[in-house]
Amino acid sequence: MQALLSFDKAPPFAAPLRFFLTAPLFALLAGVLLLVEGESMFASRWTPGLLAATHLVTVGFMLQVMLGALIQILPVVAGANLRHPLVVARWLHGGLSGGALLLAAGFQFGQPTLLAAAALVLGASIAMFLLVTWRALAGVPSTSPTIRGLKFALFGLAGAVALGIVLALALARGWAVPWQALTDLHAAWALGGWAGILLAAMAYVVVPMFQLTPGYPARPSWWLPRVMLGLVLSWTLAVLFEWPLAIRLLQGLTALAGIAFAALTLRLQSQRRRARADATYRYWQLGLFSAVFGLFLPLTATVWPALAELPGFSLVVGILLLAGGFMSFIVGMLYKIVPFLAWLHLQNTCGGQAPNMNRLLPETAMQRQMNAHALAVALLLAAVVWPWLVRPAGAALALAGGWLFYNLWGTVGRYRRHLAKVVAA
Repeated sequence: MQALLSFDKAPPFAAPLRFFLTAPLFALLAGVLLLVEGESMFASRWTPGLLAATHLVTVGFMLQVMLGALIQILPVVAGANLRHPLVVARWLHGGLSGGALLLAAGFQFGQPTLLAAAALVLGASIAMFLLVTWRALAGVPSTSPTIRGLKFALFGLAGAVALGIVLALALARGWAVPWQALTDLHAAWALGGWAGILLAAMAYVVVPMFQLTPGYPARPSWWLPRVMLGLVLSWTLAVLFEWPLAIRLLQGLTALAGIAFAALTLRLQSQRRRARADATYRYWQLGLFSAVFGLFLPLTATVWPALAELPGFSLVVGILLLAGGFMSFIVGMLYKIVPFLAWLHLQNTCGGQAPNMNRLLPETAMQRQMNAHALAVALLLAAVVWPWLVRPAGAALALAGGWLFYNLWGTVGRYRRHLAKVVAA
C-alpha cells in the first residue's frame, strides 16, 4: 500500500540537498576519530571516544539525512507544505551541524559546558522544526500508512530528543540518574520510536518505487507505527516505575517488531520485478540482515539475560544496528533520492531534456563505495574481538564516508553542468 505522490509540491532542490551533502562528512569524521583513538575506543560502551563517534553517526549523519528527507517528503507524500522551506532548511542545518559537533566534542574532551551547549542548540533546533512540521501536518488526514508513520515518527523524535537533553544535562551537571536504564531507553526512542518508524514509513514508498517490489500489505503497514510507539511508551513507564521484568519483556517485543518488518521487506524484495541487483538493493539487503541479527541478540537476551552481560554484547548490537543497519538503509536511499531529485528538477526546468539517472550517478561508483562501507562494518565487528582492528575499521569508515560525499557531490556537479548547458542554449 503506497501514498499518492505530488512531485509538483516538492521544495527547492537546495533545501534537502544541504543535509544530504553534509551528512557523509560526519561519517568521515567518526571514522577519523576511530583511526586516531585506536583500540581504547572499544574498552566499553561508555568510553568518551565511542560516545563521541556514536553521536557523530546518529546526530551528524543519520538525523541530518532523516530531517532533510522529511523536508522533501512532507509536501510530496503528505501534502504538508512547510512555509519557506529554504529558510527552515538553513537554520535547521546550522543547528544540527553545530549541535552535533558540540555534542561530540563534549563527550570526547569531557567538557560539561560543551555538552550543555549541545543540548541547548540541538533541543532548540529540533523543537522549532517539530513546531513547524506539526503546524504543516495539522488537519492533514492519515489517508495512508506513510502519513500515519510520519506523524508517529515525529512524536518519537520528540521523545528521543527530550531524553537526550536530560542525559546530556545530567552528565554536564553531575545529576544522579539511572544511566544504563535511561541510555537504553534513549536508544529505544531514537532507533525504534523515531528512526525505525520513519524508515518503515519511507520504505512503504521507496522500496516499491525504486526496487520494483509489490506494495507492503495494508494491515501490518497501518499497525506497525502504532505497535512500535506503544511498546516504547510502555518501556518508558516500566523504567519510571522500576519494573525490570517488564523492561526485559518490552525490549524483546520491540526487537521482535523490528525483525517482523525486516522479514516482511525481505519477502517483498524476493518478489521484485527487476532481475539485476543494483547498489541500492544490495545496501538494503545488508541493512536488513544486519538489523535482523542486531535485533535477534536483545531478543535472545530477553530469555537468556546472561547474554547481555557478555563483554562486547552492546558493542556488537550497536554496530549491527547503526553501521550495518541504519547507515546502510540511509546510504541506499540517498543513492536513489539524490539522482532522482536532480533528474526531477532538471525535467521540470529543462522540459524533458534531463539525462538518465544512471548518467547522473553511475552504478559503478555506488558499488565501489558500498564495498568500502561493507568492509567498515565487518572490521568494526571484528574489532570487538580483536581491538587492534579499530584503526583499520576507522580508516574504512572514513573512506566510505568520504567516497559517499564524492559520489553525491559528483551528482550535483553533473546536475549543475547540464542545467547550465540548457540555460545557455
